[in-house]
Amino acid sequence: MSEPVTRRALLFGAAGGVTAAAVGSPATAGSGAGVPRLVRELEEKIRAGMAAYGIPGVSYGLHHRGLEYVGGFGVTDVSAPQPVDGDTLFRIASTTKTFTGTAIMRLVERGRLDLDRTVRGYLPGFRTADAAASRRVTLRQTLNHSPGWLGDSFVDTGSGDDALERYVAAMATLPQLTEPGRVFAYNNAAIGVAGRILEVATGQVYEDALRSLVLEPLSLRQSAFAPQDVPGARVAVPHGFDQEGNVVAVPEALAIPRSLHSFGGLFSSARDQLRWARFHLGDGSPLLQRRSLRAMRWRPGPAGVLFVEIDGAGVTWMLRPTAEGPRVVQHGGDLGGQHSGFLFVPERDFALTVLTNSEGGPQLLAELFADDWALSRFAGLHNLPARPRALTPAELAPYEGRYVAQQIGTDGSPASLELELVGAGGRLSARAGGQEALVLPFYRRDRVLAWAPDGADTYTRGDFVRDADGSVGWFRFSGRLFRRHPLGTASPRAAAPATLVPGTLPHPPLR
Repeated sequence: MSEPVTRRALLFGAAGGVTAAAVGSPATAGSGAGVPRLVRELEEKIRAGMAAYGIPGVSYGLHHRGLEYVGGFGVTDVSAPQPVDGDTLFRIASTTKTFTGTAIMRLVERGRLDLDRTVRGYLPGFRTADAAASRRVTLRQTLNHSPGWLGDSFVDTGSGDDALERYVAAMATLPQLTEPGRVFAYNNAAIGVAGRILEVATGQVYEDALRSLVLEPLSLRQSAFAPQDVPGARVAVPHGFDQEGNVVAVPEALAIPRSLHSFGGLFSSARDQLRWARFHLGDGSPLLQRRSLRAMRWRPGPAGVLFVEIDGAGVTWMLRPTAEGPRVVQHGGDLGGQHSGFLFVPERDFALTVLTNSEGGPQLLAELFADDWALSRFAGLHNLPARPRALTPAELAPYEGRYVAQQIGTDGSPASLELELVGAGGRLSARAGGQEALVLPFYRRDRVLAWAPDGADTYTRGDFVRDADGSVGWFRFSGRLFRRHPLGTASPRAAAPATLVPGTLPHPPLR
């Protein structure tokens, strides 16, 4: 870790930066227009978030009304500062999944893969702890986060070319939480399976397959699995906070196991992420037919909540409804000190990506992506309404309990995160480690808002999933399933407390 820099000193220096500039594209070439008011408002919002939440560097890309803007602010590293701009590399973490899904769709177009064929049709030896589920699960279900097995497995299987093959083999002991195709639950391991299928179908290691199928054809020259593969690249270093709240650089957090590359390994820049958005908006690239691009956004799997309501996931894209009707297509990525958001709205010709290099980043991203701050201004869209209401103690009682989520660490050992939900003041209080972590007011049956203990809005939502008998079986938060154990029953066998890092979470876990 580097020497600490006080948050005040850092943010005074971060007030400047490289402001937005229109980038050349068929829609913007030759445009000399100044920066519009809405773009300036976005930049002001970003600067304010950097100051409020301790974010050393932010880069963004915006596509709006046929014009595109790229900007950067602050520094890459508080201990060795260089300016952040639209070409600075950040690890985009889980947005990598959308690249894996796109590579899969290229092979679907060629007739080499079928989304509705079983995984065992491509990986005959595939299995998890549930033999029946292992036989039934399809490639589509791995891509729409509904295979049903435990999704947060981060086992490090080494740096060799067999890393992903060994990772998938290690899934043999993963427990099945729900039957395939029934419940949305964010699933990193499932995309690992899809990445392995990509390897088998192409005869290449995952990284090479993705380069040849996606990165090179789209000229995404600032997107790679190692910064040294981008000559002259400037890299945003992850940052956290010490016990006094000072911002400190944590460069070692950039490293993740190779086994996680297919669901969280890419580095990219705001400029390349805009190119990625333009492609998925349908810029006429021959890489995928328009019907294949649309197919990635229809036939979603089970609906649920991932910080906001989603209609389900398509082929790796989260499909988010709005009050006005047009659907938002969204993803994002989270690793320690590297947090980003990405969304686009085909019906509004709008896209936004924001990349941050701090553990303060999720708070800014929540305001921009989970809230409808950006959607309302640039696309005229809003979240589905959620008006909190008080429930009686009798109405809260079926939800009370101890809820436990699991994950598998890099060394293969299990860990758990436990929440205790109890009724208080017409709402649920979520307690972790004996302290209140969240307040959960209901806004409709089985769905809750997530507020900070002081009542501040976190711009996120959660929900409860019922078992076959109609009883509350799970609390789904951050896309993860927490199994319910009624209050007063014996605790499940405890594993080591989960830190939920390292991982490739779509958004931040409980903090």
